[in-house]
Amino acid sequence: MPEDTGLRTLPSPRRLPAWAGKLLWPVLALALLLAFNAVATPNFFNLEIRDGHLYGSLIDILNHGAKVMILALGMTLVIATGGVDLSVGAVMAIAGALAAMVIHVHAWPFAAGLALVLGVCLLAGAWNGMLVAVFRVQPIVATLILMVAGRGVAQLLTDGKIITFTDPANPALIFLGNGHLLGLPFPVAIVAVMLALTVLLTRRTALGLFIESVGDNETASHFSGVQARSVKFMVYVFSAFCAGVAGLIAASNIKAADSNNAGLYLELDAILAVVIGGTALTGGRFYLVGAVIGALLIQTLTTTIFMRDVSAHIIPLPKALVIVIVCLLQSPAFRRKIMAPFVRRAA
Repeated sequence: MPEDTGLRTLPSPRRLPAWAGKLLWPVLALALLLAFNAVATPNFFNLEIRDGHLYGSLIDILNHGAKVMILALGMTLVIATGGVDLSVGAVMAIAGALAAMVIHVHAWPFAAGLALVLGVCLLAGAWNGMLVAVFRVQPIVATLILMVAGRGVAQLLTDGKIITFTDPANPALIFLGNGHLLGLPFPVAIVAVMLALTVLLTRRTALGLFIESVGDNETASHFSGVQARSVKFMVYVFSAFCAGVAGLIAASNIKAADSNNAGLYLELDAILAVVIGGTALTGGRFYLVGAVIGALLIQTLTTTIFMRDVSAHIIPLPKALVIVIVCLLQSPAFRRKIMAPFVRRAA
């Protein structure tokens, strides 16, 4: 029997899981922003029920943030492979323009028009995927082509006009962005379905592992039997599908197809939401819930600025400051440098 020396080993400190550490900072930033609004922004948390539907600033954040949340889901998978998709805003414009033309102007059945719109968006994603995966064009260049040309295609579809569809003959199309389900705006339900679908595909199958392996080391994943080209192709197709859904919501929300402004600069918000959520631009491990929280943070900040009567021209400045702070806090090297003086003092 070994001799009992009476010494007891101290338990090693328990560390948070990787996903919890990544989600900590965006959640903390969102909580601080909400706390600021609770103190400084009157009526921010007020909720009221009208005709069985909830209304208020918090509901507006969920409703207007739905587009960026959906875009961020597709963008997360693209960035996880080490790429980027700058064309999602243009694909949104194409989706809205095509939906207005075939469903409103040409009176197609809603289901047929929806299938055509999403099919065209899938083809747009296949174009990006082919350039990146097959022809090895750099992702930022490949998607920049569609970013520039796609908005021109949307303008061509509508003949450069804003197509409105306030006609009650299009109830299903108007319901997408203005309807309600269980008291909440219908876009919130679409976000929930899209998030559940993406989590199911990437966390309950091997697809998520393939995406992360391609982003971490494409050469090693290729020699391990992973079809890196197929994985990259699929994520760009899925990103365009998400953009198509977001484009339908955007057009429905304003009851018009505005090809010039639909999805404008939303690709940047989607990329920022993904980065805030903990997914590195270099690829690898990705966090879908973190991307959704990042989108909520961006929309909450935008709503806060509007409610405090700040000019729309100044919005990019505070948004950039908050994003920089959150990204710095996510950096282990930055946190070590900040904490170094306190650690030395304690020692």
